[in-house]
Amino acid sequence: MTFKVLISDPLSEDGIQPLREADNIEVDVDTKLSADELAEKIDQYDALLVRSQTKVTRDIISNAKQLKIIGRAGVGVDNIDLSAATEYGIIVVNAPDGNTNSAAEHTVAMLMSLSRKIPQAYAALQNGKWDRKSHVGVELKGKTLGVIGMGRIGEEVATRAKGQRMQVIAYDPFLTKERADKLGVDFGSVEDVIKAADFITVHTPLIKETKHMIDKHAFAKMKDGVRIINCARGGIIDEDALFDAIESGKVAGAALDVFEEEPATDHRLLELPQVIATPHLGASTVEAQENVAIDVSHDVVRYLTEDVARNPVNLPSVPKEVMSKIEPYFHLSEKLGTFLTHVTKGVIEEINIYYSGDLIDLEVAPLTRNTIKGLLKRHLGDHVNDVNASYLAEKRGVQVNENKSSSTKGFTNLLTVEVKTKEGTRTVSGTLLNGLGPRIVKVDSYSVDVIPEGYLVFVSHNDRPGVIGKVGSAFAENDINIAAMQVGRSNVGGDAIMMLTVDKYLTDEQLEQLEQVEEINTVTAIEL
Repeated sequence: MTFKVLISDPLSEDGIQPLREADNIEVDVDTKLSADELAEKIDQYDALLVRSQTKVTRDIISNAKQLKIIGRAGVGVDNIDLSAATEYGIIVVNAPDGNTNSAAEHTVAMLMSLSRKIPQAYAALQNGKWDRKSHVGVELKGKTLGVIGMGRIGEEVATRAKGQRMQVIAYDPFLTKERADKLGVDFGSVEDVIKAADFITVHTPLIKETKHMIDKHAFAKMKDGVRIINCARGGIIDEDALFDAIESGKVAGAALDVFEEEPATDHRLLELPQVIATPHLGASTVEAQENVAIDVSHDVVRYLTEDVARNPVNLPSVPKEVMSKIEPYFHLSEKLGTFLTHVTKGVIEEINIYYSGDLIDLEVAPLTRNTIKGLLKRHLGDHVNDVNASYLAEKRGVQVNENKSSSTKGFTNLLTVEVKTKEGTRTVSGTLLNGLGPRIVKVDSYSVDVIPEGYLVFVSHNDRPGVIGKVGSAFAENDINIAAMQVGRSNVGGDAIMMLTVDKYLTDEQLEQLEQVEEINTVTAIEL
């Protein structure tokens, strides 16, 4: 069988070579198609390759009668209607690894330029000044680089920093001691990293947990004269706090490739002589642009010939009769995973998912992926989806086990998720109640009945008279309304838990106030 591929955006010839070399693939290149022209001819093709120029809309997808795959030669897929592609059973793939080396090299270039004031010295020369005294730098040898985020790019940066004979300390929610030892780096919490580092570079996605994670409080804990690099995402660093930290002398300099709002040609940080910046150039190399095309071309070939894709970004097509049976459990499975990310301490090493009752007769693989997505998404952001969740877990050394059991513990259906770390094991179970929807029915050994939605507060406490009243009083003092409360205990006077549904997310200060209650052990704010 011969497959036809259309390339509608400019890609390098080397980048599409894997397609040209495939015996059963014909390649057409037409980079000047209007949206109407593309919609008219797309029904001839099995695959479509784009970059950012072509907008793959629902109208175009609805006309793609035999299209099987859309490839985006790059990371983002904002120009592709993912929901329409999924609805029509078309898989979408991208190339998340193609710019890794480019981004890592740019980070190191910024690190070295910052340490030696190279841009400032060059600017002075251009202005006719031969000024050596103003541009005395610092050496990297013997300094400590703090890396926040040890994904593909973070690891590459750490490796290169060690080549400069720097010490490296890193944080990542999935970085284990074994992995850190293998990489030859120290590891700790975010606070450990920012306290120890002479240079700090961030390589995390921009999600709720990482937005402004480097704020005024973080700067206060850093060494005097620390230097900051951000070639990841604008918004990870609070730019106002960074400005103040540089002005005060706490931060000796910053190197920025990204900003919260771009373009940032008139940003006040650019007025500071201690700041160097580039206009989001992390992936802007000839090789990176070529690599993303090569990667996505290989994935298109692989999918057309073997029905396997390495970097899918949407849900694969599932038969309607199967989807109708498992769809009611999608919300529950993801929420159970998300719940565990809030209450689990330590790096996740193993995930066990148990299906019981009615669930044992269903195709549960999509539910497993969805559960893993819930576990990973809080730390990895929207990069995690139903398709790549299992792949990302495996890549981070997380073992995933799927089990089926006839034991339902009194429920018609029961989904249990167990997470193991070096610090212990946490479990949560959920079910669908007829007419009432999803419920969390067990946390560890404690029975509860909680709707997995909105803002929750999870309290571990000693079972003593008056605890509930003290918690209620603390919430009232902070004008926080309690919508529902569930209490579970193992035995009278022993350990117990409290699950409260509230109207808003608790601040760190409010959590600390609750922890001052004598009988309370831990308090965790959860958003589902």
